[in-house]
Amino acid sequence: MSGDSVEATPSARVGRRFGAMLYDTLPVLALLIVGTFPFLPFIEKKVLVPREVGALAYVYWVEQLLIVCLFFAYFWTRRGQTIGMLAWRLRVQRPDGSLLRWSDAIKRQAIVIALLAPCMLGYWLVWGHWSDPGARQVAIYLSLAPFVIAYLWLWLDPLKLALPDRLSGTRVVVLPKKMQ
Repeated sequence: MSGDSVEATPSARVGRRFGAMLYDTLPVLALLIVGTFPFLPFIEKKVLVPREVGALAYVYWVEQLLIVCLFFAYFWTRRGQTIGMLAWRLRVQRPDGSLLRWSDAIKRQAIVIALLAPCMLGYWLVWGHWSDPGARQVAIYLSLAPFVIAYLWLWLDPLKLALPDRLSGTRVVVLPKKMQ
């Protein structure tokens, strides 16, 4: 891509980004299900949580996180698009328009994981044990605020970049429709 076409390519808005995220849930869920199969012989009709299967649960959680991270990193570094991004004509790229390197993809994912950490860790360590489901629900919604605000940041940013874009030095753009 030339410098002129990179500058002229519009940044993706919130709706398109969440649409692509929604589309990507199906292949990611399928991969997570396949990733669960190797653990089934070891759990003997138990749930994969530490109190029932011990350290195996932590290995499972790490494996599941790796599956999700590798899915996105693979597609971002190979073509700049996941399956959902392809459907919504989105592409994640470096400022010069080139594909992400593995280090860029990992940095971008680390930022998103950090934004989701209050929800994951909060539920696991704090309010997951609360007896009041209403209070637990409020805590979950509040803990998702950093993630939601990071993407709503698009409306405030002069370049229309979400916080993960800005912090990772990447950009999600809308590709032009192909002429037929």
